Amino acid sequence: MPALDCMRILDMTQYEAGTSCTQALAWLGADVVKVERPGSGDPGRGLMRDLWKDSEYFVNWNSNKRSVAINLREPQGRELLLKMVPKYDVFVENYGPGVVEKLDLGYERLKAVHPQLIYAQVKGFGTSGPYSEYKCFDMVAQAAGGAFSITGEEDGPPLRPGPTIGDSGSGMQLALAITAAYVQKLRTGEGQLIELSMQEAVTYYMRTMIAIGSKWGKEVAQRRGNGIDPAINLYPCQPFGPNDYVYLMAITIPMWEALCRTIEREELIQDERFATPADRRENREAMREEISTWTRQRTKREAMRELSEAGVPASAVFDTRDLYEDPHLKEREFIQTVEHETLGPIPLLRWPPRLSASDVPIQAAPQLGRHTAEVLGEDLDLDPGDIERMEAEGTIAINRAETA
Repeated sequence: MPALDCMRILDMTQYEAGTSCTQALAWLGADVVKVERPGSGDPGRGLMRDLWKDSEYFVNWNSNKRSVAINLREPQGRELLLKMVPKYDVFVENYGPGVVEKLDLGYERLKAVHPQLIYAQVKGFGTSGPYSEYKCFDMVAQAAGGAFSITGEEDGPPLRPGPTIGDSGSGMQLALAITAAYVQKLRTGEGQLIELSMQEAVTYYMRTMIAIGSKWGKEVAQRRGNGIDPAINLYPCQPFGPNDYVYLMAITIPMWEALCRTIEREELIQDERFATPADRRENREAMREEISTWTRQRTKREAMRELSEAGVPASAVFDTRDLYEDPHLKEREFIQTVEHETLGPIPLLRWPPRLSASDVPIQAAPQLGRHTAEVLGEDLDLDPGDIERMEAEGTIAINRAETA
């Protein structure tokens, strides 16, 4: 039985911060109904896409959901949504400042029709404070949360981090909060409002660097590039392409000694230049040369295997192609092939947590309006005539594939 089998979520999210949240809950078994605008749908559908095909971006963040297309700019569309709300445990939105309020779909409005509703929203800077009206995307949140300031080379400018922790990192925190609120609702019968600031969410991932270098906010944590300790650093490997590197972390004495033995330079263990971490940092160029001489004779996977088998934490720098081709991830069935209605078979990365008593197969992201008739029939007991009338009036949109 899926862990969240009884949870129903009305998903009015777009792009990534909200969609990553609802997808995580769908992967855990929740019934997620995505409400989209007829015609264009979630703006993420069109991000860097081929004509008439949903983007890879959208498909990666919207699996295991159902899509309903309703025109919420018309009174009849809003009324339809308000009738649906009592059928759900959770409502999630991540529109820009003031958008849901203009649609008259704010918390108080939805609470009036469903007092037990869990209403969750994620905003760039929250719903209060001087920045609350500012628009925000992932990298804006990362800059505001401090992530830029600690990324980059020691003597260089701040650097944009690669992973989208401003969006998907916020989404995971919101998913956890929703799950907690749902458990509380099962005990008390009461819903609540959940508000999450993307700026504040990013600071959660900053705590280690804050602890290492800020002295309770009195100083500025410094950029360190790939590391200032040669035993905790990045090294080039054959055939010297843009991602042909291995990263190693010999952080303890046994790991340091194992590193020296692995690179066939055991005498370095007794070398006074490298006796302590401070010594190694002071003589880091000499130490880097010793290690890189060894790594340059191997591929990144060979270096990873030899170091790891010797007890030195290390990894090849996996690029995005490596992830899909990695034999370890394949053996663990982390990459799964799913059939999409228009894209055909596509490889998707599965949900990382594995629950022994909850298994939810991955389903492809839905086409816009794919489940409009299905969901409205289930939730509101509308007959085909009502649905056809609303479609003709432009209140809803239906993907005809569902009735073909």
